[in-house]
Amino acid sequence: MTLEAFFNRIEAQYHQELPFVVYRKPNKTVVKGLLQQSNDLFFTSEFTEQGFVFSPFDDKEDTVLIPFESSESISFPFVMFSGVETSQHEFRSDLNAKNHHIHLVENGVEAIENNTFKKVVLSRMERVKLSEGNPITIFKRLLHKYASAFVYCWYHPKVGLWLGATPETLVKIEGNRFSIMALAGTQVYDGTLDVEWQDKEIQEQQFVTDFIVDSLKPSAQSIKVSETNTVKAGGLLHLKTMISAQLKSDSNLKEVILAIHPTPAVCGLPKQPAKYFILEQENYNREFYTGFLGELNLESITAPRSGRRNVENRAYAINRKSTQLYVNLRCMQLKNTDAIIYVGGGVTISSDAENEWEETVAKSLVIKSVL
Repeated sequence: MTLEAFFNRIEAQYHQELPFVVYRKPNKTVVKGLLQQSNDLFFTSEFTEQGFVFSPFDDKEDTVLIPFESSESISFPFVMFSGVETSQHEFRSDLNAKNHHIHLVENGVEAIENNTFKKVVLSRMERVKLSEGNPITIFKRLLHKYASAFVYCWYHPKVGLWLGATPETLVKIEGNRFSIMALAGTQVYDGTLDVEWQDKEIQEQQFVTDFIVDSLKPSAQSIKVSETNTVKAGGLLHLKTMISAQLKSDSNLKEVILAIHPTPAVCGLPKQPAKYFILEQENYNREFYTGFLGELNLESITAPRSGRRNVENRAYAINRKSTQLYVNLRCMQLKNTDAIIYVGGGVTISSDAENEWEETVAKSLVIKSVL
């Protein structure tokens, strides 16, 4: 199979209105596809199946599953695409959208001052007319532009069509070991990672880290927290901390997901009052934006570490189930001739509403650059 044949296979699936997902993991060189053989709609609530999951922001809503056993799995080595055009258009801000978002942020800060919650993540959506309506073409541009992101195109005729290039891992589990990324704070990349962070971003990052550690304690042991680093994602910088742990023998993946999703990085803290405020005040349905997606319980083969003492063991690879889930950020939904872009930011007591608006504009340009 050639690369062209690989993408033709994905396009044929789309034109037949059959569910599929095609994706590439961060900094990897293989594009994978899972092509469902019927247009049935499958869900999971226990997270014990094998396949690819797509879960909405509202954890009361169902998680969609493309089951491994009902799908054809294909993959192809990824090579950087030469000559991929990206947009040079100027995108003008909508004054009404700006005023609405500033008002929303001011309401969020007021709720924090009234001790309703400590932090809330407030977002907005933006419609852009598509000059290129082929999702596979847009997916190729995302692959080309965002090598360090989880890049995907997901389609189900009964749900919708989504694409994205997310910088944030929700959870990775292999065997009983797992890791979780705490990502928060945003500023525009200006040629260096050596930047100053404001107290607001440092505090926001600490909220996320503390929440994840506290939430994991009932189901995890040997919890370790890394130092916080500045990382680049597209044209933006974020603060990142990695949390690793081991599942307790009587715990499972579902417990971990229910404990941490949605995290303070996409919802707020405490979770329930922040989530209620979002659902009441944002004035639109996030759907799968700030939900999560990724491989569920797929087989993973790990070779033992090499060394003189275990040369004879190298033939005995270890087969484990591996789950890798990502937070659905830097994403868009395609509807008819429109791309619906979703962007947001964390609001704390020291947030400035105008700055929060500018942050959403910077984030929207990440996705608009491939349209």
